[in-house]
Amino acid sequence: MSIKTTMRIELTEPKIILLVGMMGCGKTTLGKVLSRRLNLPFIDSDKEIEKASGCSISDLFATYGEEEFRRGEERIMARLLTESKPCVLSSGGGAFLSLKTQAIAKKHAISVWIRADVDLLSHRTEGRKHRPLVPAKDNKKAIERLVKECYPLYANADLTLDTHPEPISKTVQRLLKLLTQNKAVRIQEES
Repeated sequence: MSIKTTMRIELTEPKIILLVGMMGCGKTTLGKVLSRRLNLPFIDSDKEIEKASGCSISDLFATYGEEEFRRGEERIMARLLTESKPCVLSSGGGAFLSLKTQAIAKKHAISVWIRADVDLLSHRTEGRKHRPLVPAKDNKKAIERLVKECYPLYANADLTLDTHPEPISKTVQRLLKLLTQNKAVRIQEES
């Protein structure tokens, strides 16, 4: 007779796992799978902004401009980080650029920068019209500019995971290993 063992993965502290990085790095896809593995809710900050405003991100940019959008994004991130129970939270590409958001995240979350190179980001965002800061065609120059601006601030995240073309299951495995090594999650065998 064999005894079947399963693995339970859980947070070591009741914190939010905050995924940060450029558009197209895979935060949403990765976050959804990770949340299932950890048995935690998944929250997408862009969806929360759209829900609160009743407008799409593109419409908010077009109507109010980037500066006003960022102020609203900062308020939504503060609410999500302070009022949410443990979850996996995928942030918009510019959310972690706010020093205020970074300070709140330090208290309430484990932030993970999902780092990708320019070619991968360009490939994943090409042809997508809902990205207000990156044109649908010939997007590589815009991404290069954003990488120069954003990567120094993303580097303030607690952890960094390099991403590249591979099955999402492998990326989640590598992320879980990183979280375990940094004592953010623990894996327990159950029989």
